[in-house]
Amino acid sequence: MTANEVGNAGITRKPNILIVEDNDQIRHLLCSILEQSGYNVRPVSDGVAALEELRVEIPDILLSDLYMPRMSGFELLPVVRQQFPMTRVVAMSSAFSGDAVPAGVAADAFYPKGSNVGALLQIIATMACLDVSESYYPSPDCVLLS
Repeated sequence: MTANEVGNAGITRKPNILIVEDNDQIRHLLCSILEQSGYNVRPVSDGVAALEELRVEIPDILLSDLYMPRMSGFELLPVVRQQFPMTRVVAMSSAFSGDAVPAGVAADAFYPKGSNVGALLQIIATMACLDVSESYYPSPDCVLLS
């Protein structure tokens, strides 16, 4: 192992995020915010496109709107949970308020669209730290932002 490889061995990669949002402006804004924060982002416009993208590459985190044409987040998220259990799921909508996951939504976390972008970045950072093999507990080397 070279000195550079030894130095880079402890660096953890940023997770891959699949953004599922039908509104073009919101989708582009979310991509920009998350890319500027160092995340690898792939955008799609609805649940059907998300399932197609999941066949190409499984993301670490899926950030999905709940109300979309063709296939809603309500329909998509249970499929992701069942077929891709290692993917952390964040639901988002402007139809719900608060930070609790709405009843009946198959997600690890919830982001109320239009609220503080810092809250979204905190949710994503938390999801990135979860060790899904350990029943969704943070891994011991994870440092959460406050």
